[in-house]
Amino acid sequence: MTYITPTRLSDGRELIYFDEREANADLHREPGVVHDDRALPPRGPAGTTRFDALTGEWIAVAAHRQGRTHLPPAEHCPLCPTTEVNHSEVPAPDYEVVVFENRFPSFGPELGELPPAPGWGTTSTAYGRCEVVAFDSEHDGSFGSLGFERARTVVEAWAHRTEALSAMPGIRQVFCFENRGAEIGVTLLHPHGQIYAYPFIPPRAATLASRAAEFFEASGGTRTLMGEALASERESGDRMIIEGRHFSAFVPFAARWPLEVHLVPHRQVADFTGLSGAERDELTAVYLDVLARVDNLYPTPTPYIAAWQQAPLDATVRPASCFHLQLTSPRRAADKLKFLAGSEAAMGAFINDTTPEKVAAALREATPDPAPSAAAPASAAAGSREGRA
Repeated sequence: MTYITPTRLSDGRELIYFDEREANADLHREPGVVHDDRALPPRGPAGTTRFDALTGEWIAVAAHRQGRTHLPPAEHCPLCPTTEVNHSEVPAPDYEVVVFENRFPSFGPELGELPPAPGWGTTSTAYGRCEVVAFDSEHDGSFGSLGFERARTVVEAWAHRTEALSAMPGIRQVFCFENRGAEIGVTLLHPHGQIYAYPFIPPRAATLASRAAEFFEASGGTRTLMGEALASERESGDRMIIEGRHFSAFVPFAARWPLEVHLVPHRQVADFTGLSGAERDELTAVYLDVLARVDNLYPTPTPYIAAWQQAPLDATVRPASCFHLQLTSPRRAADKLKFLAGSEAAMGAFINDTTPEKVAAALREATPDPAPSAAAPASAAAGSREGRA
């Protein structure tokens, strides 16, 4: 069971504690015992969005983010628990998992609808919401270093926030993600992720949804495109990494990045909220397994972007869209990174430096130490591809 305790920071931003134990939750519930005593200035207005008539895309303009915190020393980390010398964003001496509104949001805090028929020169308020998810009170580590129970609580937090944000006015897409590593552009080293609630469907999500809807309609509403891709990968086996009862992980056939993994449920699910308890258990275990394998490839931790692709909040494409993880890394060797140059950055035409089959084989060999997942359900570990006949 996860205990959920909402409160407010001194500038009015929402903060929510997610605790595995009721005794810990009680520490956050005592009125007046823990509160944000910082004299924060009032929240500023939201940024703006501009419509690019050449591409049909909305671009956020958030100049106020130039002053956000950048790689502070550990003793001044804004995601660590509050101490006498560090009055952080989390006004508590300790916590398990916490979610709060970003102090420097790309979208929000205002909510509303974008203009329905934008054209050249159309601008609007950057409606929406941006939240930070601190995975643990420890400053060092990452999601992959969490124990199963703590990681499972993060999954509950993602599901809770997906449901809450999806119900807000004007929200079209909810995106949970984690940037890991300074090479990716991370500005806070504390283990954390973010959630964006967009007032539009972003380009990548729109492309996935459109392709999925076309396939779904052509099949008479009986098959999904991601389901077909998963079936093909499981039948081939060349790019499979892990097969569980509810989830499988594989390197996609047309991987764009030198290191790319998809984690896909075995049934059509729109987002985190549609997963059963057993599915959330296995998702946690398999995801931790994948991250351990990614880090076992090289002597040092691998930078990555973990993007949880959820179905847009659009009834015309939602039934065909499939929830899944897309984990990518620009790391192409122990001492080399792939940078997006002319073909990728300017044209969106990716050129991979290795083959998906070689990457999958390397990840199958990078078997993680079983000790960290001792508390996890046995089903996930039992489905590892190398253990199959």
